[in-house]
Amino acid sequence: MPHFCRMFLILVVTMFLAGCLALPIKDPYSYSSAVGQGGGTPFASYGEGRITAVRVWETNNNYYYYYYYYNYNSNNYISGFQLRYGNTWSPVFGNEGSVKQVMELFNDEAIVEVSGKYNPADYICYLVLTTNMGRTLSAGMPNQVSFNFYPSNMGNELRILSGRFNGVGITSIGAHWGFVDMEGAGNSTLGTALETVTPIF
Repeated sequence: MPHFCRMFLILVVTMFLAGCLALPIKDPYSYSSAVGQGGGTPFASYGEGRITAVRVWETNNNYYYYYYYYNYNSNNYISGFQLRYGNTWSPVFGNEGSVKQVMELFNDEAIVEVSGKYNPADYICYLVLTTNMGRTLSAGMPNQVSFNFYPSNMGNELRILSGRFNGVGITSIGAHWGFVDMEGAGNSTLGTALETVTPIF
């Protein structure tokens, strides 16, 4: 191949690769599919900007029963939660139970993992929210079936919690992850994340 042709080919390939790099890359989002029995009213949290605080309510139904001797039993579950986006609290999803756990996030702190346990027959039993600074909020009782949600893409954080609740507690929960552009106006991830909400029956 003549030298000119080789140089031309290299130039074309270089321009093509540069063009590919210059293409705008859409912010990646991911969805951790909901777990739980899923009866009741659907919900999806929403708000402008980054999540800055969390409130989680649990209901404690601790009791003793007698069978040859006294034994301690517990039936704790997550009754409701609330997220603060920027300075504004979302509605309470579910209801306020007997015990409330609260976590205020620091500047540049974000929730990067949602885990816990659920009873396939009724409610989310245990909920743990973990931040990129290693802090956690936990509520409920760690029994039944485990779940663990985290973003598929590096640099993403929790944007939305969705699922279902009834008059007693949270029956299912899933997590939506995305990138928060702190320099942009508002929550650019909300519309895209809501498109991934899968109805739970």
